[in-house]
Amino acid sequence: MRKYLLLIFIIPLFYSCKKESKTPEIEPQIIPIIDSGLSEEELYDKILGMLVGSAIGDAMGAPTEMWSREAINSEYGFVEKLDSMIRQPSPEGTWLVDLPAGGTTDDTRWKALTVNYLLGQELYDLSASDFAKHILQQYEGYQSELNSTEETDSLSREKIDLKLNWLIEWAKVSQAYISKDVDAYADSLSRFYGGEMVCGGLLYAPTLGAVYPANPEIAYSESYKLSFFDIGYARDLTALTAAMTSAGMKKGATKNDLLAALTIDPKGYFKSRLVGRTAQKLLLDATEIYQKSYELDSSEFRLTAESEGLKFAFAALDEKNQDMPFHAGEIYFQVLTAMMYADFDFQGTMVFLVNYGRDNDTTAAVAGGILGAFVGFDQLPQESRELVLSVSKNLLNIDLEALAKELTNKVSQNKKP
Repeated sequence: MRKYLLLIFIIPLFYSCKKESKTPEIEPQIIPIIDSGLSEEELYDKILGMLVGSAIGDAMGAPTEMWSREAINSEYGFVEKLDSMIRQPSPEGTWLVDLPAGGTTDDTRWKALTVNYLLGQELYDLSASDFAKHILQQYEGYQSELNSTEETDSLSREKIDLKLNWLIEWAKVSQAYISKDVDAYADSLSRFYGGEMVCGGLLYAPTLGAVYPANPEIAYSESYKLSFFDIGYARDLTALTAAMTSAGMKKGATKNDLLAALTIDPKGYFKSRLVGRTAQKLLLDATEIYQKSYELDSSEFRLTAESEGLKFAFAALDEKNQDMPFHAGEIYFQVLTAMMYADFDFQGTMVFLVNYGRDNDTTAAVAGGILGAFVGFDQLPQESRELVLSVSKNLLNIDLEALAKELTNKVSQNKKP
């Protein structure tokens, strides 16, 4: 077995000992800031890698989002690269008809929205209220755009409606959160996407993690603040995803650094009465799937349609699927399984997730953000990164390079609280 598996099996033992502690609550502590060792050029490479890596995953999954494996295979075969998409616009999907290869969905829009929020913040003291205000202002801007558009201009109004409907659920929760009305917030959150445990914070978690390079504990704590759209342990999953992204942004980071980030627990989820930490259970289940699949196929052809290891991994994931493909726990579980199966290789992880199906643009976007930060932009597949950059800028009005430059400057200027 590969060396990093040893770390995974140490984790449960470590925390079984911690459960014996007599301390009823975790004491607040000041976490020292660690120097990532990155030059500004290296920091930019990793931040751009996070944004573009996530967009590549989004774009690879976008043509077959929510499709079954059978449908994917029938229409596209075994997916190994970006492809054009034939789909109608939708609020959470694309806003244009039939985008070319490299086109993205709301997963990439959320990264851009979050970057723009971060540019106006003190990074080591993020404000959830300010994040809520930022989202609400974006929504209200779309409303103003609609109000200023002639009623006879039906095409323009339809396009603006897509933008409004993208954020309407988020705006309701944001408004209640800003009001500091506990009952109103609880009520709006209970109705957020039907009250389901959707992958809210996971959409922007890699962006938050990227601004705390080599500081996974700080990334966890700051991201946890901004995960107020999440229900239950989804908040822990959002924060852990940010922590993994941060851990990969250390000079010379290894896959063990990514896995080690999953041991931190500032909010005490390991001590949950009768339940324990669900994130840990998902990690162990993902590890078991990886181990058994590796026993079936340890060859260099593990990521092909014929691989018995891949077939087993997909079938094992099927057994643990939720009723809703964009359930936070399902997304996180698939991301961990794919990364371990592919040995944290960027392209291999994308191939695993996109061909698995379900909410594959989101799973690939989350994993792409983590691994893009880990390997950096220069190590991403050249053709894919160039396509994503071009389509994002020229068709979707999202300049990922400009966003990365601005965020790099912000992080460089905010190394100390």
